[in-house]
Amino acid sequence: MRDIVFTRSGWLPSAIREDGELKLMLAAGADANHDPRTFTFPISEAHLAVIREDLGRHLLLWSAVLPLCDAAGTRGRLDEDAAVALLDPILLSSPGDVDAFFRRVRWDRSRLVAHGADIGLLERGQLCAAMRAATEGADDKRAQQYHADRRRAERGVVLGPLDTGILRYTGQYLHGATIPRRLPDAVDPALLPQVMQVIDTAERACVGMRIGLDPRRGNRATDRHDWDRMATTVDAALRRAYPELVEDAVRTVSFLMCSEAADRARSTPVEDDDEVADGHGDLGEGARKTVLSFTDDQGTEKKWFRDGPRTASAEFWEFVAERSTGDNEVFTIEDEERGEGIQLHFYADSVARITTVRPGDAGSDPQYRVEYCLVDGLGGYRKLVSAFVRGGCAALDQFGPWMSEVAEFERARRRRVVR
Repeated sequence: MRDIVFTRSGWLPSAIREDGELKLMLAAGADANHDPRTFTFPISEAHLAVIREDLGRHLLLWSAVLPLCDAAGTRGRLDEDAAVALLDPILLSSPGDVDAFFRRVRWDRSRLVAHGADIGLLERGQLCAAMRAATEGADDKRAQQYHADRRRAERGVVLGPLDTGILRYTGQYLHGATIPRRLPDAVDPALLPQVMQVIDTAERACVGMRIGLDPRRGNRATDRHDWDRMATTVDAALRRAYPELVEDAVRTVSFLMCSEAADRARSTPVEDDDEVADGHGDLGEGARKTVLSFTDDQGTEKKWFRDGPRTASAEFWEFVAERSTGDNEVFTIEDEERGEGIQLHFYADSVARITTVRPGDAGSDPQYRVEYCLVDGLGGYRKLVSAFVRGGCAALDQFGPWMSEVAEFERARRRRVVR
């Protein structure tokens, strides 16, 4: 039989009487099913009297019990002896002794901050005085902000007003790992024009830049090389224009620019992402391929036909996005009619072009010329693929040097890795 003797709003511990015994009950942590766990431990009438009358001490006790609940984990028992040992020092001692006691035990600072504790006094170890400002209701955002400031302080970061405004604008003031957004209403109206000037500087710096999709990593992955290039450009522009900004503020603006560019790439049709340097897609004037065969390293094959609705490159990169995995990183485009093809080695940043020197006849095997070339990222692969579908192996000469000796090619690879 359990009866509630005293309770406050929210999650603060409640006093109950269970089978005639007075106990403190609180919900904390979670079990294996992510449901809150409930813990109880015995208290006396004297302890209950203080809990009733003194919100600050009630909160202090809660903050000291919570680490014991965390230690119990998802299925362990609460250390009742340790919990009971907290009662007298926190509820019945003088303020000075309470402050001294908290210097020796673990306690949950965030709960006290959320319930209005004076942060300055809390930082100086004057907990009883800090709790004079306590409120029964909790402001969890205040605790989140406090912890965000503490994490920055531990890294030696001190935010100025403009830094703060920028982080609030992108929604990364509390959580730096979130995807940045544009939240002008979160910024002090008097500061918003300055924040928008910073954003405008970043936007002008990356005009004309884009972040393409990287089908080697799936249907929605973006090109890391493009991302890094845009971030570097934005960072440099902001540091020139606003040298006083801290790293956190600069990084969040470049993250905003890059994430928005990546979203645009994901919503752009693949054909639009398939243009070559001269502005013509691979079905433009001069295209000569009529049928191509795409294969991967696991034997899957797909045919592309000239009279289809999409470009060869678009269909090839879609094929890559659907099939590429950690153990499937070799893809081939073959023109069987002309006896030539290219093989892309994503694991080695290289490509091989394969040309039939003599077709097989009278039971003999055909002879091939195989040449290797290093590739500079996804952009390099895209140029090679587009050039091949437009002009075959002969159109790839400009992307050399091409090496026919495997040993020479391996030496070139090692030199690039060392650099």
